[in-house]
Amino acid sequence: MRDLQQTSGDVPDLMADIGRNARAASRPLALASTATKNAALEAMATAILVDREQILAANAIDLAGARQGGLAGSFIDRLTLTPERIEAMAAGIRAIAAVKDPVGEVMAEWDRPNGLHIERVRTPLGVIGVIYESRPNVTADAGALCLKAGNAVILRGGSDSLNSSRAIHACLVRGLRQAGLPDHAIQMVPVADRAAVGAMLTGLNGAIDVIVPRGGKSLVARVQNEARVPVFAHLEGLCHVYVDKSADLDMARAIVVNSKMRRTGICGAAETLLIDRSAASTHLAPLLDALKAAGCEVRATEEVRALVPGLASVSETDWSTEYLDAIISVTLVDGVEGAIAHINRWSSAHTEAVVAQDQAVADRFFAEIDSAILLHNASTQFADGGEFGMGGEIGIATGKMHARGPVGVEQLTSFKYRVRGTGQVRP
Repeated sequence: MRDLQQTSGDVPDLMADIGRNARAASRPLALASTATKNAALEAMATAILVDREQILAANAIDLAGARQGGLAGSFIDRLTLTPERIEAMAAGIRAIAAVKDPVGEVMAEWDRPNGLHIERVRTPLGVIGVIYESRPNVTADAGALCLKAGNAVILRGGSDSLNSSRAIHACLVRGLRQAGLPDHAIQMVPVADRAAVGAMLTGLNGAIDVIVPRGGKSLVARVQNEARVPVFAHLEGLCHVYVDKSADLDMARAIVVNSKMRRTGICGAAETLLIDRSAASTHLAPLLDALKAAGCEVRATEEVRALVPGLASVSETDWSTEYLDAIISVTLVDGVEGAIAHINRWSSAHTEAVVAQDQAVADRFFAEIDSAILLHNASTQFADGGEFGMGGEIGIATGKMHARGPVGVEQLTSFKYRVRGTGQVRP
């Protein structure tokens, strides 16, 4: 790894080298056996646990800088590593090792009348560029997921988490070496210079096949606007929970509080609560009281404030704000039809939940909302690849091409066709 000070003025050459090395490493990775990849992943998880004190020490440096810089509490929460989070990071890598290897899987096969046998087979994408902010655990998640799918990866973490990410990356490289895979299979951009991001967005002379951004709205918007290669991304997580008149109140209370307050700084946290106007007399006050008791600021329409005094007033901009904090916007709607209309106007197509005992309500909610993830009687905080049984995820994609929803190992592959004949020629 080049020294940070030595490379900051030579970003173009540095990034060109990283791109060439990633492309070269992608070839043996595409051919690596499942056993070899899993051995590397197991060694990475072990190395992270062995080096936990060094990782925590590096994270302490990043946290001190973040606090000195006056960064928001939600940002610091995403940046913070604890012994428990480090153990979860190692467990996440092992969960990815346990996932079925998609490479080489026959997705479909059929025979043609002329005798040709055709197969559609999963293949690695090649080289993936991951650009992320503040969350050092993404270093481990992204590195492990890309490796399992047979891809090389170039990681560019945020400047605020650079020390933590470098410490984690060193563990990943040790795992690669132990399994006999090339060091350059997982590379970390060693400079904080923003020009490195610009270089990645150009594709590094054809070296990068896909870009995955994970971070704030400004980062993702820049990537989507400037990238010259395909992007798997979501701009923001404007997630909604709709509570129908048929909802069980105790269930609704638990789901609403968990959706908002379990972790407020993640993209699957609920930002808007919609309550059936027909249930205002039974459900509204108990749900808002539960949110307030959990420490959440409630911003509500005048109609809601008249029924539950003491709430802050909601503004038009709140409906399109991803708070990533203990704040939620609340309004009453005319049943599931009103909820669908509100969500379709304001949602970022990430995750929406409906709480209802009436199956017809849930069916209509699922049919008429086109967000990447829809949940019935469950918290929006389940919008996570690990919770989907994918072992982990590199992000949530809200686009409609190739990958949508949690981007796990399977979504980090493409496919090719294998056609077997017995001498056929086309007339």
